[in-house]
Amino acid sequence: MSEIALNPNQLKEILKSAIIELIRDNREEVSEFLAEIIEDIAMERAIAEGEITELVGRESIFQLLEPKRES
Repeated sequence: MSEIALNPNQLKEILKSAIIELIRDNREEVSEFLAEIIEDIAMERAIAEGEITELVGRESIFQLLEPKRES
């Protein structure tokens, strides 16, 4: 069995080509995966922000959610 020796630049180019091909061939799956990552990051940030903000009562929340009445 013979060995194949690759220098770091060759390996980098091979990996780069493989990743590009993977993305092209699985565009929809990659898009869904990236969307999930973005949603997870947004959720983490929202939770972190919620942990440091002032608590409000239930009534305050429902007042904001009720439609405004025209006078």
